[in-house]
Amino acid sequence: MDLEHLNEQQRGAVTAGPGPVIVYAGPGSGKTRVLTQRLAWLVREQGVYPGAIMAVTFTNRAASEMRSRVEALLGGRLRGARVGTFHSICGRLLRAEAEYLPWSSDYVIFDADDQRTAVRMALTDMGMRQEWRQARDIVNKISRAKCELITAQDYVAPDYGHLLAQEVYPRYQNILLEADAMDFGDLLMQTVFLLQQNEDLYRKYGNLVEYLLVDEFQDTNLAQYRLVRLFARPQQNVFVVGDEDQAIYSWRGADWRNVTSFRKDFPQAQEFRLEQNYRSTQTVVEAARSVIRHNPDRVDKALFTTRERGAKIQMYSAFDSREEAEHIVQNTRRLMNDGHLQLRDFAVMYRSHFQSRALEVAFIDAGIPYRLVRGVAFYSRREIQGMMACLRFSHNPNDQVSFLRIVNEFGPGIGDKTLGAFKLWREREKLGCGEALVRLLEGAQVPFPTRMVRNLQNLAGRCIDWWGVAATGNLPALFDKILPATANEDWLWKVSDDEEQVRERGENLAELRGQLEQALQEGQSLGDFLAERALYTDVDIRDPDLDAVSLMTLHATKGTEFPVVFIAGVVDGQLPHMRSLDSPEQLAEERRLFYVGITRAMDELYLSCTFRSANAVYDPSRFLDDIPAELLNVSASPSLRSTYEPVVDSSWAPAPVVAAPRPQLQFRSGMRVLHTHFGQGMVIESEARRDDEEVTVVFTAHGIKRLSASIAGLRLLDQSAGHTGKD
Repeated sequence: MDLEHLNEQQRGAVTAGPGPVIVYAGPGSGKTRVLTQRLAWLVREQGVYPGAIMAVTFTNRAASEMRSRVEALLGGRLRGARVGTFHSICGRLLRAEAEYLPWSSDYVIFDADDQRTAVRMALTDMGMRQEWRQARDIVNKISRAKCELITAQDYVAPDYGHLLAQEVYPRYQNILLEADAMDFGDLLMQTVFLLQQNEDLYRKYGNLVEYLLVDEFQDTNLAQYRLVRLFARPQQNVFVVGDEDQAIYSWRGADWRNVTSFRKDFPQAQEFRLEQNYRSTQTVVEAARSVIRHNPDRVDKALFTTRERGAKIQMYSAFDSREEAEHIVQNTRRLMNDGHLQLRDFAVMYRSHFQSRALEVAFIDAGIPYRLVRGVAFYSRREIQGMMACLRFSHNPNDQVSFLRIVNEFGPGIGDKTLGAFKLWREREKLGCGEALVRLLEGAQVPFPTRMVRNLQNLAGRCIDWWGVAATGNLPALFDKILPATANEDWLWKVSDDEEQVRERGENLAELRGQLEQALQEGQSLGDFLAERALYTDVDIRDPDLDAVSLMTLHATKGTEFPVVFIAGVVDGQLPHMRSLDSPEQLAEERRLFYVGITRAMDELYLSCTFRSANAVYDPSRFLDDIPAELLNVSASPSLRSTYEPVVDSSWAPAPVVAAPRPQLQFRSGMRVLHTHFGQGMVIESEARRDDEEVTVVFTAHGIKRLSASIAGLRLLDQSAGHTGKD
């Protein structure tokens, strides 16, 4: 084989002799090339039978790409080699060895919906039907336990929040067995147990797998790492490629410390470091290296590139997310006008899904096609569609489409029969939806049962309240009136997979309320607001086949690269996320997430931060302090510069100082307050900041939040903690 195109470290890894090998592969260092070349080298140069090789990765797409690349190198089919994901390889093994299991060889695999149904069945059997709303969260807790090889019999709740999962897990597992079904966690866990507990099978597969190759090793969980150890012995010809600096999936159960465990379990392992970056300019590589070196307990990689230094990193401070998005769009258009880039060469990255809203609006307003990667467009998200339907029905009580969505999402007890009878009656009486609801509340005689009438009257009462508030023109107040009866916390749990998704949906709703607040300040009516937003549902501009800018969360960026990358919302509280600030381990993962985003950039990198959002004021991300000043070109929006005078110091960004008298404080430590989204909480501290009062509150359900008093809408629940500053 011709290996001249490989650098020294790549070539050393590909041609390494027998025994364990670990390859530390920095971003853009050609790890996929090394893996495929290694597999081809074993077959062609070492005469290894393909059936004695197992190559494992994390997605079917990656496995298919690996196989096709190797076959291209060999000039023929890679017959017999086990190339696939952990789950697919384990699934085939369990079917082949079903005689040792309580499942048959024809077992079915439950997907996420099946798992939730099984959990609901378990809850019903246990007399806990009222807990159905927690089914998704319970599924996630059980799946996490299986990744950690904890059976239903051995599972002990680590805290109060896991007690329900502890009760449900045994019954859930019995339901799977009765259905002759496994879930994804079972595929891994049962394979581990089978090989650990059956010496004959352990030896059988140890002899079958002469060489084991593992991609993205830093993303393995405990069960997967145990499988690596089981398949790697007795030959110990295991070749793993990974980079703990790119470990960003701990919330899925991945444990980057498996890299450290590998070194302990295989102390004789040969080590190779792929440090040459073929992707990025020298400026980008230096910035990435400066950021990640602050993480502890890592194998340092002296990343370098032979590419030119390239443009400085552009760092922009905006007043809010709208200005930030407009800045990104302007730079996209400017670079496009240079003529050497296509839209697919641009990516905009952010920490959380809700941040896409302002970006989508800006790209639509500019007429620039975009596509959302691994996400749903802001106005297409379930919670936003439901709330927008309520707003539309508040504006137009005869909007049948919005009425049907409200009933389907938020109409308890109103099923198809009730809707059908209601529709026939109002059509006979020639009434619109709103008129018909009013008539029902007034006691109109109708040809359907009292139970149906009562359920419709309950909905009618809610809608009439909405219409009354809508008539005042107070858009945030209308949102606040709608929310408790629709997209409340119970509903969010019902439609979400886990606590993280509940939180994201809540953040999306808070973002929508912020839009309504802004619309009110700009003098927009509800009709104006709805008409403007209707443009944002144009599906043509988001055609995935178009040459389009990619919008994606940082978690979705692994395996991608773009000539131009924008990272938006680089502020404390978003990146790093608020929940990580009190946990050194989570903070380290947030730093890795930022590092992964930086290293997606090939030629140009743009970072941006905002001063405030609808619910909070922000400081620039602490991670920005780690980027050398000489690599940055710093600027700020005109509105930010005109509002706040910059402090002259050595800081990388304009630090605003107060340009107006400090406000009188309304809140003090110990006060109990209520927020429309975060619920009840207690004030920790409050301070005058710039032209506003910044309040730090610990909320019962959402933890610590830092809010701007002028826009957060905090309501004081009592004054026992002291004077509020009001007469």
